[in-house]
Amino acid sequence: MDYYLKMIIFFSLMGSAVLLYWVISAYRKKKKLKWIDSLPFSDEQRAFLAPLSHYKNLNESEKEKIEHSILRFIHTKHFEGVKLEVTEEMQIIIAFYACLLLLHIETENCYDNLSTIIIYDHPVFIHKVQDNGGIYSKEQFLIDGQSANDTVIIIWHDAKREVYHPRKDNVIVHEFAHEIDFMDGEIDGVPPMERSKYHEWTNVLYKEFGALQKIAVKNRDWGDYKFIGEYAATNEAEFFAIISERFFESPKSLKEKFPDLYNELKSFYKTDPASLPG
Repeated sequence: MDYYLKMIIFFSLMGSAVLLYWVISAYRKKKKLKWIDSLPFSDEQRAFLAPLSHYKNLNESEKEKIEHSILRFIHTKHFEGVKLEVTEEMQIIIAFYACLLLLHIETENCYDNLSTIIIYDHPVFIHKVQDNGGIYSKEQFLIDGQSANDTVIIIWHDAKREVYHPRKDNVIVHEFAHEIDFMDGEIDGVPPMERSKYHEWTNVLYKEFGALQKIAVKNRDWGDYKFIGEYAATNEAEFFAIISERFFESPKSLKEKFPDLYNELKSFYKTDPASLPG
């Protein structure tokens, strides 16, 4: 048989196999989603959300939508506990805040590219190799959460405290803000958005980020920037994650101190938490 004919047959068979695999995978996914959509959101599951002001402030339509998103989230992601048992409370609470960020943004599912949520009980040390001008060193970092590739790490001790005793921090919101930031392929503080809104977003975000960086370098005259905090000066991605925390956890304070930032987040997340009770 002619060499080129063999190659044509080979690649045709390979293409057919890939197409068949894709069709079977799509069918299985569609079947699974149909099964998930048939599941009721139980009273026991709803009881985990009942104490949360963010849940209380949702109208009935929003509650129905986010409960549907929560079920899809917990049945399409792998939850893994490190030296602790993953409970339904952990799954429901993490899924709720993850999906709350996308509640008013048009998306079929919450975080399609995310596959795994790893839960630790307490903050953990990780090792990183740092490159300082060609000189490499191994350093330890204490983390209370992390978002990388298709995995999010949540420290439950901190998450639970912040959820049930809210102030201005929320590690779940923080890590999933990073996931949203990366949806356009870059983690740079600029999440996917309409082109018409990009210029205003970057103007406001980078202006305030630059101002915070200058203050952090001097470490004085913090003023209202103390509300955002020094860690937000690390880079634009951390700045976006932290102002997202402030937007959902302390919206009235953020609006009062940084109205331009608040308005940009309001436009992006398509919600106005400062107008709600609490």
